[in-house]
Amino acid sequence: MNYWKKWKYKHLTLFFISVVFALYLARLEVFHAFLVSLGNWGYVGALISGILFVSTLTVATGAVILVILAEKISPIELAVIAGFGGMIGDFAILRFVKDGLLSELIPIYNSLGGKYIALLLRSKYFRWLLRVVGAIIIVSPFPDELGVSLMGITKIKNYQFLLLTFTLDTIGVFLFIVSVRALISI
Repeated sequence: MNYWKKWKYKHLTLFFISVVFALYLARLEVFHAFLVSLGNWGYVGALISGILFVSTLTVATGAVILVILAEKISPIELAVIAGFGGMIGDFAILRFVKDGLLSELIPIYNSLGGKYIALLLRSKYFRWLLRVVGAIIIVSPFPDELGVSLMGITKIKNYQFLLLTFTLDTIGVFLFIVSVRALISI
């Protein structure tokens, strides 16, 4: 345990372990069946699908659950509840990036010439641009990690981040559900 306390890259190590673990779980049929069964859980399933919908590793499962739930719950209700779940997932990603991963990546970043990029980040226009690009990524059906990271490095306040991601995730889920319904009805 003492070795772990001294280990410089705890968060990077945990990140890679979680990726390997998630890939292992994705191969288990029992786990996959459990995730798909969340579609029968109503609003709780909607909340969990929103959390799953924002991560690269779980976006496909979250999308399947949303499609199943879209048959039982109105699109607006589903979008609001899944948007709230997405906000929770995005905030967890933000906290992980800001609280640990970023501190481990900064020395690597600095060794690659990061001082020039740091000058760019001090510009309020560039920070604003990063927030806009981050918002576009979050509202899109693509996983949110990059958008959350872009917003995180702009030093956005937590309440602004929560409000923005809730709104964007709700819109993104609603557009996804409406698109899937339109494709199914063709």
